[in-house]
Amino acid sequence: MGDELAAALVGHQHPDLAGPVRLVASGWDNAVFRLGEQLCVRLPRRQLGADLVAHELRWLPELAPRLPLAVPTPVRAGAPALGYPWAWTICRWIPGDTALQRRPADAWAAADALGRFLAGLHRPAPADAPANPYRGVPLADRAGTFDERLGQLPSDLALDVALVRRVWDGALAVEQWAGPPIWLHGDLHPGNLVVGDGRLVGVIDFGDLTAGDPATDLAVAWMLLPPEARPWFREAAGGADDATWARARGWALNLAVALLAHSSDDPPMARLGRRTVDAVLADATASS
Repeated sequence: MGDELAAALVGHQHPDLAGPVRLVASGWDNAVFRLGEQLCVRLPRRQLGADLVAHELRWLPELAPRLPLAVPTPVRAGAPALGYPWAWTICRWIPGDTALQRRPADAWAAADALGRFLAGLHRPAPADAPANPYRGVPLADRAGTFDERLGQLPSDLALDVALVRRVWDGALAVEQWAGPPIWLHGDLHPGNLVVGDGRLVGVIDFGDLTAGDPATDLAVAWMLLPPEARPWFREAAGGADDATWARARGWALNLAVALLAHSSDDPPMARLGRRTVDAVLADATASS
C-alpha cells in the first residue's frame, strides 16, 4: 500500500483535493499519508481498521466542537475502489510530532491541556456509542490476558514480577465504576498525542472510541507525566475520586504490560511500556 494508491483514490473520488501524497505512518490498522499541507489520507490495512474508521466518521464531527485540542476530524469519506477493498477517509492534518517522539516542554502545561481535553470528552455517552471489549470495561475483564502476557515477558526485562502482581491485584480489588458509560478516547498514550512548538496541541487516532469507565483514559497520567504533574492533570480532568484514580493506575499497568508483550513489533512503544511500568511501581511504592 503506497503513495500511488492513495493518490489514485483521492484523484478518483475527490479530484478537487488531489495533490502531493506521501506516506508518513504505517501501523497495524492504518496507513497514513500527507495530502498537501493541511490534510491526510487514512487507508485501513485490514477490516478491523475499516471498522474503526467508521467510528471516527460517525462520532468525531459531533465530539470535536467541545474538545479544546485539535483532533483529526474527517473532511471527506472514501469508498472501496480501484481494487482497494475498504472505506477510507481524508482528515485534517495536525502539524507536530507525537509525544512519543518529542515530549512537551512543560509537563504542567501538558497536564492541564490534557486534563481539560478529557474534561470535555468524558461525558455520558449515548446508548449507540461504539462497543469495545478491551477498553472501558471492568479491569477484571482483562485479568486473564494480563496474567498471560505477564507470564510471557522475557526474563531479561528484570521486572519485579511479584510487585507488579501486587499492584495489579490491588487495582482489581478497588470498587468498580458505577456511573453511566462515559465517552472515552480508548487509546490515549503518547503515540496518539501531538506536540507542536513544545506544547500539547492535538489528539489523534480515535479508532478505539468507546464508552465506559473513565479510568481507562486517565491511565495516560503514568504514561506521559512526571509524578509531581499528575495531581494537576487529575484536577483538570475533573477530579477523579480515589477509586477511579486507583483503577487508572491499574489500567496504566495493564497497557504497559501489553506494550512490553509486543516489544519485538515496535521498540519505541516497548520503551514506553517499560517507562510506564516503572512509573506505576514507583507510585505504588511511594503511596503504600
